[in-house]
Amino acid sequence: MLCHLSGLAGYLVPLVGNILGPFLVWQIKKHQMPSIEPHGKDAVNFQISVSIYAIVCAVLIVVGIGVLLLPIVGLFGLVCLTVAAVKANHGERWKYPLSIRFLQ
Repeated sequence: MLCHLSGLAGYLVPLVGNILGPFLVWQIKKHQMPSIEPHGKDAVNFQISVSIYAIVCAVLIVVGIGVLLLPIVGLFGLVCLTVAAVKANHGERWKYPLSIRFLQ
C-alpha cells in the first residue's frame, strides 16, 4: 500500500517525487516483502506514465486544450492511486488504466 501512496510525494516535489517515492519504497522493501515486487513496478510505471501525460498537457496549454486536460490528468492520477492503495491494503493487485509498461 505504501508503494502506491508514496506517489503522493509528487504533490510536494512535482515531476520527481511521484516517481522517486514509489521507486524508493519498492527498492527498500522488495527483499523484506517479496509480494511488494509487482505493486512497486505497477506504481512506478503508472507514475512515469502520469508524468508524461502531465508534460504533454503542459505543452498543450499553448494551444489552450492543456488548461482543461492538466487538472483531469491530476485528478485521474489521484483517483487511480487511491484505488490501487485500497486494493493493495486488501491484498489484491490492481492494474492501473492507461499505464505504460516501462518496467516488466
